[in-house]
Amino acid sequence: MAAAEVPLWVVIPTYNEARNLEPLARALLAEPRAGLVVVDDNSPDGTGRLADRLAAETGRVEVVHRPEKLGLGTAYRAGFRRALDIEAQYVMTMDADLSHDPAALPSFLEASEDLDLVIGSRYLRGVSVLNWSIERILLSWFANQYVRSITGLRLSDCTSGYRLYRRELLERIGLEEIRSSGYSFLVEMACRAVWMGFRVGEIQIVFAERREGRSKMSKRDIAEAALTPWRLRAMRMLGRPSRRR
Repeated sequence: MAAAEVPLWVVIPTYNEARNLEPLARALLAEPRAGLVVVDDNSPDGTGRLADRLAAETGRVEVVHRPEKLGLGTAYRAGFRRALDIEAQYVMTMDADLSHDPAALPSFLEASEDLDLVIGSRYLRGVSVLNWSIERILLSWFANQYVRSITGLRLSDCTSGYRLYRRELLERIGLEEIRSSGYSFLVEMACRAVWMGFRVGEIQIVFAERREGRSKMSKRDIAEAALTPWRLRAMRMLGRPSRRR
């Protein structure tokens, strides 16, 4: 199947995810409507080389190689551009660490019939997280409450990275204007989508703690995440971004 014939492309940023990438890719590609865009930041463990091999073997994997770690948000933008270039009609984002279950893809596609942005929520109906301590659950819950209280977002999970975007949203949202380079990119995308009048909603997912490797969140990411909601609030007060045309 040619790339242009695949309607859904899943963008996955990677750094040292060699142990997780192949089982994740195989599970994703079991869905015949899906392809995979790997954005690798020159992983020293060979993740990029593995992605190239999967691309050659499957015909439904695209690889973006970057020279170094440049931030999650910039990786998403690079992946979005590649997906749009190959005529993706839907673009998803997932974590590379097997925390997000590929079996949920059909549920996202079904929800996208009525929504422009579908967010997989860990908190839509209670808490659906596996193998987290109560302290980590509370930290995540309070982080979402913090974002909601400042930005006004009416979402149960503003920071979830398991999402589906319609092509039209990515074309019109102004990717080049997004300043967040780390995990707060997810919050900025949700705010912009809501404020521009796109249809944004959630479905329930189950989130499982990674089995291999470790989290890549840095102190810089944490600082940006704390400040970004206030920057977005100021943007909103100034009337930016405006509703879509």
